[in-house]
Amino acid sequence: MDWTTWESRFRRFLDEEADPPADPAHDRAHTERVVRMARRLARVEGAEPAVVVPAAWLHDCAHAPKDAPQRPAASAEAARRAKDFLEDAGYPLEHLAPIGHAIEAHSFSAGVAARTLEARVVQDADRLDALGAVGIARCFAVGGALGHALYDPGEPLPQKRPPDDDRFAVDHFFAKLLPLADQMHTETGRAEAEKRTAFMRDYLDQFEHEVSDDTPAPEERPTK
Repeated sequence: MDWTTWESRFRRFLDEEADPPADPAHDRAHTERVVRMARRLARVEGAEPAVVVPAAWLHDCAHAPKDAPQRPAASAEAARRAKDFLEDAGYPLEHLAPIGHAIEAHSFSAGVAARTLEARVVQDADRLDALGAVGIARCFAVGGALGHALYDPGEPLPQKRPPDDDRFAVDHFFAKLLPLADQMHTETGRAEAEKRTAFMRDYLDQFEHEVSDDTPAPEERPTK
């Protein structure tokens, strides 16, 4: 497979025919991070790169905002567009259905079970980008785009109340992000997810410390 040529075609398709990003967390940089991670997982786990790589490149070619009612159908539309593009471009036909399945199954909101190793690799790669330092940045980027408050001043972290990530950005950690490590399919993905989740838990500890009512005030500087 001549990946230099094909990846140039993937980029051109994303530039010219794909939907623009629905929010700052689903930009081209996100796609390229998912591609890099998917390559790594495919190599270690023994997945077919001819399925994994195009699926990773094209997984978000159809977009819907996080709060849009059509959001659960976006990955099916992305799969359809990707397969049409690849068929017209002369990509090997035997890979089109597995690519479509991997794209459709990557989405959390779609609820489609990943039935193949390649789909599991792409799903793990996409979900890993929701964790760690980048995941924190993406979470607050989406929350800001949706107009959500950073946190509930009455209870910054949802410990006694149910998480409400329709109102508070930090609640999305508890509603979706922190459980992702246990949902990884591949051993490599799970190991990386556990590292990134530990970083996020440390961040949340510091976040709670900084916004809590009992945070001690900085010591006053001595007068000269």
